[in-house]
Amino acid sequence: MNRAYSRCSTNESKQDINRQVRELKAAGAEVIYMEYEHGDAKVKSQQQAMFAESEPGDTIIVLEVSRLARSTQQLCEIIERIREKRLRLVIVGSITLDCREGQADPMSE
Repeated sequence: MNRAYSRCSTNESKQDINRQVRELKAAGAEVIYMEYEHGDAKVKSQQQAMFAESEPGDTIIVLEVSRLARSTQQLCEIIERIREKRLRLVIVGSITLDCREGQADPMSE
């Protein structure tokens, strides 16, 4: 399944998340987890739900690395989670990290 994550830092009255949703759907997202939460927040409930519901072989799609993580440490933790759960991470227009075989595929785009 293709799951996607979209996040804005401020509430819907100040930022419009719909652009992200449209672009994620165009990238093949079947389920989109949306939340308004500051990037530095330790707990992102929708992001946690997405990872909890993901199954081996699923693809996680985001538009920008900054939507997923705001620090190198957060990104490293997420990459480890991707590897452990045997997922594929697609950052649209940037990189693809395929860990569906349990390790990072050296041929990832």
